[in-house]
Amino acid sequence: QVQLVESGGGSVQAGGSLRLSCAVFGHAYSSIYMGWFRQVPGKEREGVAGIFLGGGNINYADSVKGRFTISQDNAKNTVYLQMNSLQPEDSAMYYCAAGYTGGTWYWATNFRYWGQGTQVTVSS
Repeated sequence: QVQLVESGGGSVQAGGSLRLSCAVFGHAYSSIYMGWFRQVPGKEREGVAGIFLGGGNINYADSVKGRFTISQDNAKNTVYLQMNSLQPEDSAMYYCAAGYTGGTWYWATNFRYWGQGTQVTVSS
């Protein structure tokens, strides 16, 4: 069983930055592909970024390219999402995900395990 624990959300003004963290427990850390997703009420959960923890494969949604960076700290079994130049449209609940089953990385249905979510609010 995989447990994901997120932290780092909060409220910032437009143009500001936040770093989200996702600690991974109970899995062979280096063998998995992980993703960050976000969701606003009434909309589907959308993929923001994904990373293969064994090294190499990183993906970003077009809406965050150049502003968000996904990274990993193998010593801490933790994945990060550095978010810069935040805009009000980035406001959402952010989730990390693991247990990738294959297919399109930005589809939430292709991940089995989810964290509890952390709220990000960006004011104009």
